[in-house]
Amino acid sequence: MELLHTSCYFETQTLISPSLQSCKFGSNSLFFSLRRVTLLSAYHHSGRFSVSASFQHGDSNLSSNSSQKNHEDHASLAQNSIAEFLRRDIGLSEADSDFISENCPKYTRMIVEGVRDLEEWNSWKGSGEAEGIEGLGFKEKVIYMVKQKGDGGKVAFLESLGLSLSSAMYLAHYVSSESLPILLDKVKYLKEIFFSGSDEKGLVGKYARRMMLYLSIPIDEDVQQTLSFFEKIEARRGGLDMLGSVDASFRYLIESFPRLLLLSEENDMKPMVEFLESIGIPKYCLGKLLLLYPPILLGKTEEIKRRVAAALEKVSVVNKDSGKVLLKYPWILSTSIQENYSHIVSFFYSESVLKMDIDHAIKRWPLLLGCSASNMEMMVKEIDKLGVRDKRMGKVIPKMPQLLLCKPQEFLKVVCFLEGLGFQKEIVGQILCRCPEIFGCSIDKTLQKKLIFLTRFGVSTTHFPRIIKKYPEFLIYDADKTVLPRLKYLMEIGISEREIAFMIRKFSPILGYSIDKVLRPKFEFLVNSMEKPVREVIEYPRYFSYSLEKRIKPRFWVLKGRNIECTLQEMLGKNDEEFAADFLGLGELQTHSETS
Repeated sequence: MELLHTSCYFETQTLISPSLQSCKFGSNSLFFSLRRVTLLSAYHHSGRFSVSASFQHGDSNLSSNSSQKNHEDHASLAQNSIAEFLRRDIGLSEADSDFISENCPKYTRMIVEGVRDLEEWNSWKGSGEAEGIEGLGFKEKVIYMVKQKGDGGKVAFLESLGLSLSSAMYLAHYVSSESLPILLDKVKYLKEIFFSGSDEKGLVGKYARRMMLYLSIPIDEDVQQTLSFFEKIEARRGGLDMLGSVDASFRYLIESFPRLLLLSEENDMKPMVEFLESIGIPKYCLGKLLLLYPPILLGKTEEIKRRVAAALEKVSVVNKDSGKVLLKYPWILSTSIQENYSHIVSFFYSESVLKMDIDHAIKRWPLLLGCSASNMEMMVKEIDKLGVRDKRMGKVIPKMPQLLLCKPQEFLKVVCFLEGLGFQKEIVGQILCRCPEIFGCSIDKTLQKKLIFLTRFGVSTTHFPRIIKKYPEFLIYDADKTVLPRLKYLMEIGISEREIAFMIRKFSPILGYSIDKVLRPKFEFLVNSMEKPVREVIEYPRYFSYSLEKRIKPRFWVLKGRNIECTLQEMLGKNDEEFAADFLGLGELQTHSETS
């Protein structure tokens, strides 16, 4: 038995029965396949009950197809009726009315079912007792039922934004004081400012993940609400990569922050937008900022101004840089993050970091403010084991403050990788001081690939320690986009791959020299003015490390004026006193211009 509808006046019951071969009513015999028997019992004031039954029979497929077509017709009529109500009674445009009515299927189904219930009820009450719907067609009954709901079309509108029917009904009650036209304008403006820039690569979601990853302090309610918003999107298909998509995340935005719908566009939202733009937030970045921290828009403009000033004044940020820091870490405006500032500063002081360097570190990587000092201490202990402490530690942290946010196990993987190449811990510490960025790199995706790149040019693995010790920065370059073009240039000027490998082994910093600023101008001077062969730079690649204007040219013109021939190493490898003593017989270098 399936109970379809009950009330204090009548009860409808539907019984599903097996097929019957025949039934006799009087003298007639009917043959059919019975599928459903509906019993209606009505209570009368006389104390009597009356029961009636209806039978559905015939071809079940035909009946099902007919029922489906009827349902679709009713849904289409109801959709048109809702659109008409929104145009005629609420005053929406035809385009807005059509969009809403076409995108609220569950609301439409609810209205259609309500009309059917009303028709059944009135059929039992009798035409004389019908509540003002006698003589109305289906379309008029739909409009009647929509009006009876009393939400002024807000439920349909909210469902058309992607909300579930239950959420739409809840929010419609929450914003009951707002008229639908005003609510519609607010939603259009919210979409405009929250999704103002393109996010095809999912960068907003990547920022959100990073902010969540490095958060390790107790948080306030605003940040907690923001995290809940992120989690709702993360649970959907595409995850946080869809945060910047209006179709994917707007519904969760207003579910998580329903107060947005109560803000005044003129008195609340626009003044806040104007303030954010005034501190350097470009219009195309406004959406990124608000999506990463929606509570900004919920605060009073004067209060947000005060928070911005308080947060950025601590780290000596000037007005023109305020927007840059805020875009890097919008949570800097939350009370929990601002309260953590003093703990972070105390920690840095304990590690011999100067106030100027602290400010610089936080401006570069403000996510530090969301990390607990105890987590940072774990990383400092691992760095200390490499012999990097006191003043040396104070220099490493400003160079790469985000190193303190790494997990110790990830940091140790890089240490082990370098030790596997043959470096002692002390040398690993020296590499850390010179290029701390290496210790934040992926071994498989970055470091190992650079070594494979070197082997492609014939560099033996036995030479890796020498190459890396002299020029560790090579490990963080994009080999294919940065280093490869430089090596191709060397091949273009007549140097073979084998000779390039020799040059790299002998002087690895050559991997970091710009073609236009270093390699080309110095090579052209070598062959055109100095009239030396290419093999000279193969034997002495350090030639490219000297200043063309301050060292190479002055010394060449001095030697040429005295008709002195020497190798590049003899000309450039000596300091000024040695050069003057060996070639001039003087105690100091006398320069000679090209025009003399």
